[in-house]
Amino acid sequence: MQLGVIGLGRMGQIVVDRTLDGGHDVVAFDLDDDAVATAADAGATPADSIADFVEQLGADKRIWLMVPAGKAVDATLNDLDPHLTEDDVVVDGGNSKFQRSVDRADACSAAYLDCGTSGGPAGAEVGFSLMIGGPEWAYEELTPVFDAVATGPEGHDRMGPSGAGHYVKMVHNGVEYALMQAYGEGFELLANGRYDLDMESIARTWNNGAVIRSWLLELCEEAFIEEGNDLGDVADHVAGGSTGTWTVQESLEQEVPVPLIYQALAERFDSRNEGRFSRRLANRLRYGFGRHHVARNE
Repeated sequence: MQLGVIGLGRMGQIVVDRTLDGGHDVVAFDLDDDAVATAADAGATPADSIADFVEQLGADKRIWLMVPAGKAVDATLNDLDPHLTEDDVVVDGGNSKFQRSVDRADACSAAYLDCGTSGGPAGAEVGFSLMIGGPEWAYEELTPVFDAVATGPEGHDRMGPSGAGHYVKMVHNGVEYALMQAYGEGFELLANGRYDLDMESIARTWNNGAVIRSWLLELCEEAFIEEGNDLGDVADHVAGGSTGTWTVQESLEQEVPVPLIYQALAERFDSRNEGRFSRRLANRLRYGFGRHHVARNE
């Protein structure tokens, strides 16, 4: 299969690499010429403009967008739309708000798949978890590529109609907030409790057979190894918050209580005020799974 990829940042390059490794052809475009060159070095066919990009794809275009959510998605779709037909497929792999994905699906000339993507840069090695919404025929058409980009056939599924993929990813992120908060609070109590404890040792032990073992706990161990038992100069400032906010807003609209997710979101916002160990660990965990910037004390 031939896939066109627009947006060649960290995640986009992973999509290119894993698609190529899966035996498919890739046409790659980005506004950054260096990013295009990197994709070309990996084996992709470079494009120097949207017009060149769509021309190289030919008929029945299969396109994956991995550009920042918001205006960048709309601008890219506006540039692509004159070249698209109902037989083409566009995948939005970013973290778009699900209502916007529904609107874009209605407006797009091609079949539009909203694809929630989880796994961060670690997906380069093991593959992503993909939560996909949109027309069933389009999902089935792209299944060979989803198999390659995800951890395999079990790493992706169609969640439902347009918007469902990004909706599931939104709630996924809300759950992530709550899990990070729970780990942070537990380690904060250990760090300030009655024993002089080794946080790295605890994280490693818990992650071997304990009920609460997880990848996030592996990242806790990594954080203590690299930053020290007291997390060194990692600041109590947890960035992000948009998907958690959307999750809480949706819970209010649906009248479904999500007190743990709400509290985790509130702690994240409160971290912009003063310091706590739990939020410092959450700050460092965001680097672990997504290579997000680590705010540090000066």
